[in-house]
Amino acid sequence: MKCALVTGGSRGIGSAICQKLAEDSNYHILINYQSNADAANETLKAIQEKGATGEIIQFDVTNFEEVSSVLTKWQEANPEAIVEVIVNNAGITKDGLFMWMTPEDWSKVINTSLNGFFNVTNFFIQKMLRNKYGRIVNMVSVSGVKGTPGQTNYSAAKGAVVAATKALAQEVAKRNITVNAVAPGFIRTDMTSNLDEKELIKMVPANRFGEADEVADLVSFLVSKKSGYITGEIININGGIYS
Repeated sequence: MKCALVTGGSRGIGSAICQKLAEDSNYHILINYQSNADAANETLKAIQEKGATGEIIQFDVTNFEEVSSVLTKWQEANPEAIVEVIVNNAGITKDGLFMWMTPEDWSKVINTSLNGFFNVTNFFIQKMLRNKYGRIVNMVSVSGVKGTPGQTNYSAAKGAVVAATKALAQEVAKRNITVNAVAPGFIRTDMTSNLDEKELIKMVPANRFGEADEVADLVSFLVSKKSGYITGEIININGGIYS
């Protein structure tokens, strides 16, 4: 059984990616979520309606012991399963000006994006190397590429994942494992629903917010067999915002 794991896969871009992989690939989809079980179940239902198989795996990406123990139990229960694809999508924002930022708001955002990337990818990387195949896609952000005021913590977290993507890509390329990052701009999801769309559209040459499906299409290509010579890349999907 070949599997694709999507962290933060229950809502928004993560859910769109799970559903797109269900359409475009033969992977058994592993939907990771932390707290919203209803959304995770809805995503699983959508996957099954597309004729694919999937399951839900609950863990907090920031907690190394929990990630390790949940995934070890899952691997023991599914000894034939091979995770070929990891999409590190889990992320949170705690926006605010840096001068008023609390240590909690700094750490939480960094831990989710950066340590989440480490905890999940580190669990599978040796298996991928032995298997001589893998596709890793890290969801970053326009904030991690150009920096966004009011998001120093988020920009720092995503910028760190950008650098990690480039480094890891070079370490594992010989074994047919690609590591890329996708940097969305303003995408219409729960996470951006409280933003002033009319005002922000002025920054976007394409004159609109993107859709989660458009991001999912790009991820689907990057995890496919077609993308084997693309690695260490940060691909912007932002409607032309300078980055």
